[in-house]
Amino acid sequence: MAKQCPITKKTSQVGGSYSNRVRATQFNPTGKRRRQVNLVKSRIYVPELKKYVTVRLSTKAIKTINKNGAFKTLKEAGLLD
Repeated sequence: MAKQCPITKKTSQVGGSYSNRVRATQFNPTGKRRRQVNLVKSRIYVPELKKYVTVRLSTKAIKTINKNGAFKTLKEAGLLD
């Protein structure tokens, strides 16, 4: 399973591993660090279908569902049949 949110299309990002302060005080060359997206397995009730749907979403997508409604958001993402 890919580490990507189906609603927001968020994926992992690559960035540095030390802050500028550490870089200024000591010479410490490092490689890149992969920052994973915050995915949560959640069980969402869809009132229009009168059933629960289990999906793996980012926390931002859960806030989007709370704002716009479960059926509309999941239908646009193609997660409902």
